[in-house]
Amino acid sequence: MEFPGLFNYWIVVVLMMTGFYIVIAQGNLVKKVVGLNIFQVSVFVFYISMSKIRGGTAPILDEGIEIYTNPLPHVLILTAIVVGVATTALALALVVRIRDAYGTIEEEEIGQLEQEEET
Repeated sequence: MEFPGLFNYWIVVVLMMTGFYIVIAQGNLVKKVVGLNIFQVSVFVFYISMSKIRGGTAPILDEGIEIYTNPLPHVLILTAIVVGVATTALALALVVRIRDAYGTIEEEEIGQLEQEEET
């Protein structure tokens, strides 16, 4: 195993930890949505990196071709991208509604407003 062969996996780790850090460390709801999207992209890259077979060709039956690459993971990732866009749109719509209701998108300020309403 050489470093260039593992380059995709290093990118996955960096993207995943970056997205995770943004979700945990930021109080801004829009930044949390962006962090979730970065995390999601890292999973996409990981899944596609695992599915590629070195020397594999498209799954078209032909003489002399013995190694095929399965197209199913790529199709699943295309579907996951569409679902990811839809969930991002929903999350941003919820952030807009939260801002309309509370006047802020900062998590701490929303918590303080909730505590004031309870008392």
